[in-house]
Amino acid sequence: MRPAAAGAVLGLAVAVGVPTAWQLNREPVAAGAPVEQVLPAAPAPAPPPAAPGPADLPPVPLRDAAPTAAAVPAPARLLVPALGVDAPVDPVGVADDGQMQLPEDVSRVGWYRFGPEPGGAGSAVLAGHVDDADQGLGELAPLRGAEVGTEVEVTDSAGTASRWRVVSREVLHKQELPLDRLFARAGPPRLVLITCGGPFLPELGSYRDNVVVVAEPLA
Repeated sequence: MRPAAAGAVLGLAVAVGVPTAWQLNREPVAAGAPVEQVLPAAPAPAPPPAAPGPADLPPVPLRDAAPTAAAVPAPARLLVPALGVDAPVDPVGVADDGQMQLPEDVSRVGWYRFGPEPGGAGSAVLAGHVDDADQGLGELAPLRGAEVGTEVEVTDSAGTASRWRVVSREVLHKQELPLDRLFARAGPPRLVLITCGGPFLPELGSYRDNVVVVAEPLA
């Protein structure tokens, strides 16, 4: 069973002593349509099955005779040429506190492996730290400058590249993230890139918001 996505991105904050200089500047305005408009809504839950009647027979177990599909190669590299982003991608899961894991190295990006792979149905999520007190700026710090039309490329472990076009960039309060849409496992393919943004909160050692960028596949 895949872990639930609830709370998965709320941990995309960096516990640093002081924020790096870029965060002292005001966040840019949003670009494109709001995130919730470009991501599919979560499907409505199916109604509970009707209670069986006295004459009902149990269903016959069925087994798919078709061979099991081969595993899809995991994403291995993220490239956003216009923003200078070129980062290796590591499969990640969920930490003990229910938050999405991230690579400790801020030059690397994590792919939420319990969700779709880029190009599969639903939202493939790639996320990374914005900065670190010792390591400096993270590879995804430039996401705050993504504009509609910015091209993104993801290369998988087999060397196959998929290309994407940014349709939305928005800064969202972490407590207000539409997690069901960000981590959707159905609907049209979307690529979701996430890092931290907004003001740094010294009392929490983290940033208040997330920068969320959504891209659609290029034909």
